[in-house]
Amino acid sequence: MPPIYPTLSILVRKSLKALMAMGGLPLVALFGIGAFAFFVQLSEEVLEGETHGWDEAVLLAMRVPGDMSNPLGPHWLEEAARDITSLGGYAVLWLVSLAAIGYLLMVRERAEAMLVAVSVAGGTALNSLLKIGFGRPRPELVSPLADVFTASFPSGHAMMSAVTYLTLGVMLAQTQEKRRAAAFILAMAAIVTVLVGVSRIYLGVHWPSDVLAGWCAGAAWAMFCWVAAAWFDMRRRAKRPE
Repeated sequence: MPPIYPTLSILVRKSLKALMAMGGLPLVALFGIGAFAFFVQLSEEVLEGETHGWDEAVLLAMRVPGDMSNPLGPHWLEEAARDITSLGGYAVLWLVSLAAIGYLLMVRERAEAMLVAVSVAGGTALNSLLKIGFGRPRPELVSPLADVFTASFPSGHAMMSAVTYLTLGVMLAQTQEKRRAAAFILAMAAIVTVLVGVSRIYLGVHWPSDVLAGWCAGAAWAMFCWVAAAWFDMRRRAKRPE
């Protein structure tokens, strides 16, 4: 039985052929560049303190007036936020990633397995370096409703959710013949990523700008990995003898 996932070479070739036929840079690369540019701009504003006003306003809007330890909404919503935020935790993301890598190796799709491994491992290392470099303190305006151990900027949950779920979502969507099915998969990957980020703000462990930066950095890194994979695939095919 042929493997469920088509090879990375076929995926990349089809994607590039369709995109280049449109007469411009690949849309994936453009999206990644846009996300990176937004991250850089947001980082500058954070360092200059320009986001402080709306960061505080959003955090306060999610708390009961006069009680900074009590989030808006019923108690079950707080518990749901904790459940959702766990989907962006390193333990869950690495479990999902290792399961995907193991499956891809089992069906001998080594290129795709390498892509997932590099995306997730590289994203983890990049997020740690960014946190150390910026060293932004966690919010003290409201009482945190979850334990945290690292710096605040950018949000690791938001960034790694974008890296992991978008990477896996794009790979799975590429296997679908119907556009609606592919669009549904990509939409679900994006929705989970957004919900994880929002839950971090709701729980009071991140400034909104941390989450925005995490989404942008994660999307940019995921797109960079896809473009890099495409470039290596093109070079490999170009070296093949006719």
